[in-house]
Amino acid sequence: MSSKRGQHVVPTDAGWSVKQAGAARASSVHSTQAQAIASATKIARSQNTEVYIHGRDGRIRERNSHGRAPYPPKG
Repeated sequence: MSSKRGQHVVPTDAGWSVKQAGAARASSVHSTQAQAIASATKIARSQNTEVYIHGRDGRIRERNSHGRAPYPPKG
């Protein structure tokens, strides 16, 4: 698990889990990735953090900011 702050959508044997960065247990478990992303997005918006979406291989494939992102973005 990454040490980055935010909500991580990760694959599990039971489906897709939403985990807060650094947490040992999942906040919620969903049958589809789309449901997990929706749940993680709701939490991230309330906490002004980011959502890290992992692929089936466990690597981060996408990230969505719901916090105070710099404008214009760096890079």
